[in-house]
Amino acid sequence: MSKQVYIVDDEQAISKLLSFWVKDKWGYDVEVFNNSEAMLKKMSSKPDLVLLDIMLPGLDGIETLKRIKQIDENLPVIMLSAQGSIEVAVESLRFGAFDYFPKPIDQRRLELALKNAIRNYDLTREIQNLKENVQKEYSFDNIITADGKMQDVFRLVSKVLDNDITVLIYGESGTGKELIARAIHYNGQRKDKPFVVVNCASIPRELLESELFGHEKGSFTGAHQRKLGKFELAKDGTIFLDEVGELEMLLQAKLLRVIQQKEFERVGGTELIKTNVRIISATNRDLKQAVESKEFREDLYYRLNSFPISIPPLRQRKGDILVLAEHFISELNKKLGKSIRGFTKRALKLIYEYDWPGNVREMENTIERCLIICENEMIDVEELPPHLKTAERMASVDYAGPLFSDDSIIPFEKLKEEAIRHALKVTKGNIVEAAKRLQLGRATIYRLMEKYSIENRAYSE
Repeated sequence: MSKQVYIVDDEQAISKLLSFWVKDKWGYDVEVFNNSEAMLKKMSSKPDLVLLDIMLPGLDGIETLKRIKQIDENLPVIMLSAQGSIEVAVESLRFGAFDYFPKPIDQRRLELALKNAIRNYDLTREIQNLKENVQKEYSFDNIITADGKMQDVFRLVSKVLDNDITVLIYGESGTGKELIARAIHYNGQRKDKPFVVVNCASIPRELLESELFGHEKGSFTGAHQRKLGKFELAKDGTIFLDEVGELEMLLQAKLLRVIQQKEFERVGGTELIKTNVRIISATNRDLKQAVESKEFREDLYYRLNSFPISIPPLRQRKGDILVLAEHFISELNKKLGKSIRGFTKRALKLIYEYDWPGNVREMENTIERCLIICENEMIDVEELPPHLKTAERMASVDYAGPLFSDDSIIPFEKLKEEAIRHALKVTKGNIVEAAKRLQLGRATIYRLMEKYSIENRAYSE
C-alpha cells in the first residue's frame, strides 16, 4: 500500500517541484495544499508524512506543526523555509519536527529524510499496535474462567493494579501464575513500561546474580563486556521473579536490599544503581515452611508476601474444566487448521474427572495432542493419552501408619532424605517428576540430593 504525503506550500512552483519529486520520482501518493487550514481538515485521512512550509498565509507553519502534534504526536513533519536561519530550525525541532530544510531544497537529502521519517513512523505504529494487542491479550476479559474461586482471585488482583505493593502469587505449576502477573502489569499504571520475567529455578546458580543485577567487564571469567541485569532492563516497569523460593541465601540478601533501599550494584562493580521497579514473585512452594526449615529468609518472606494471591489448582475448580476445554479446541482449531467440534460424552467424562496435576498447561498440551491425531469431527476416548484413560483417583495416604507405629522418633532430616530417595525410586530417577510429586522446585531437590549425597544414577539404571 502506497504511502500518503501531504505537501503544504503557498508557492505554486515549489509545490509542483515537490509533487514531481515525491510522486513521480519516489513513488508516493501526494496531496497538495496551499494553506494549513485546508490540510488540517483532511487530517482524518491519516497521511504518513507532511512537508510543511513555515511562511504560510493565515495559520503559519509553526502553529500548524503544534496542531498536527496534538492530533498525532508521532506523525513525521518535515519543515521547509526560505529563511534558512538557525533559530527557525531550532524552533521547528523543539516543537517536534522530524527535520528542517532551507530553500532551495537539497533533493537527495530530502529523499533520504522522507524515507527515514516514514520508516520510523511505521515502526512507531507497529510498536504501538503490539502494545495494544498485549494489553488486550492480558485484560481480564481474556482470562477464561467460570469458577467462583478464580473470580475471588480477580477481585484481589483488582486491588493492586494502581499501587506498587509487592505481590506474591502462590500456585502449582501450570495454574497460570505468570498470566496473573502479566494481567497485574498490563492493567496497571506501569502498563507502558517493560515487563521482565526471571525464572529463578531455570538459570544456573553461578549465573543468576549476573542475570538479575548485571556485571562489569572483567568481573569474572567470560565477562568480556558490561552487561545490564534484569532489574536495569525493567526500568520503571515490573520484574516477575518466578519460582522465587529457589533463590540462594546470598541472592535473597541482595534482593532484600533492592526492596528496602531501591538500589544495587552490578557484579564486580561499586556504582550504586537506583531502581524503581515493581516486584511480583511467584512460587509453588510453601515459603512459610521454607522459612521454618531455614531455607528462606524470614525478613525477605515478609517483604515479598505483602499481598499474597493464591491460585487454586484446576482440580479444585471443576467449573473451569469444560469451559477451558471448549476454549482450547476453538483456539487450537485455528492454529492447526482443523475443524474439530468437541469431545464425545465418554471422553468429556474422563477429562472432567481427571485431576490435572499439570493444571491448565497440561490440559492445553493434552488437547493439542488430541486434535493432531483426531481424524473425526469429535475427539473420542481413543484419542486421549493413556494416562487419562487409565488414571485412577489417588487414594489418600495415611502417613501416620507404620512409619510412626512405635515410640521411636525419626529425625526430620532423615524423613526428608528418605522422601527424596523414595520419590526417585518411584519415578526411576526422573528428577523433574520427583520434584513435582514432592512439591519442590528442581533447584531445591538438586540441593538436597547434594546435601544427602544421593546419586541419581542409582535409581535410573
